[in-house]
Amino acid sequence: MAAAGHDIVLNGFGEAATIEQLRADLAQLHGASVRYSGADLSDLVATQSMMEEAISEWGAIDILVNNAGIQYVAPVDEFPVDKWNAIIVINLSAAFHTMRLALPGMKAKGWGRVLNVGSAHALVASPLKSAHVAAKHGIAGFTKTVAFEVATQGITANALCPGYVWTPLVEKRVPDTAKARGLTEQQVIDDVLLHAQPTKQFVTIEQVAAYAAFLCTDAAASITGAVMPIDGGWTAQ
Repeated sequence: MAAAGHDIVLNGFGEAATIEQLRADLAQLHGASVRYSGADLSDLVATQSMMEEAISEWGAIDILVNNAGIQYVAPVDEFPVDKWNAIIVINLSAAFHTMRLALPGMKAKGWGRVLNVGSAHALVASPLKSAHVAAKHGIAGFTKTVAFEVATQGITANALCPGYVWTPLVEKRVPDTAKARGLTEQQVIDDVLLHAQPTKQFVTIEQVAAYAAFLCTDAAASITGAVMPIDGGWTAQ
């Protein structure tokens, strides 16, 4: 997004020095204004403050990318209630709050792009992931609804649905899945994660980012309400 000339507000957790280095590198490399907000998206007040600060700074949020997510794996009858609630709040409800706050500015300008990062699990299910699958199916339906509501106002809303991408979230899940299924960590990678993807390769962060950037161009103005797999063929089966 910065390479395409957009100013950026980054949000997420991590080491302060690492985040600052990323922020500074993006700003220097692309000449963009790059800000960072450490808002906890499970906290409504913090979420609203982050959005209000960005809108105050730039007048409107033109492009909104909802990519926050957490994960937990367990059978439904053993699924901790607090884990269920946290996943629904961060993976689904946070997108509602950012979208409801961003859309007025987009409507006023007559242009906007909403990109909700779903998952192949927005289209299919897997065992032990009830909260994640429920949240991602919710993202798919929510995206379609918003796309209908703003279709005549120059705004598009789409859901990008990657298969397994080698991110810190996926990496952290491997030991939990191994424990839950009685497998080695390598077996989880080969027989659980990549088993679902005919390419037998992880989707790359760069591939997802390039797709997201394309959807923000004028060439993609007629793409809206789409739930788009980027999954190495997983959901084609």
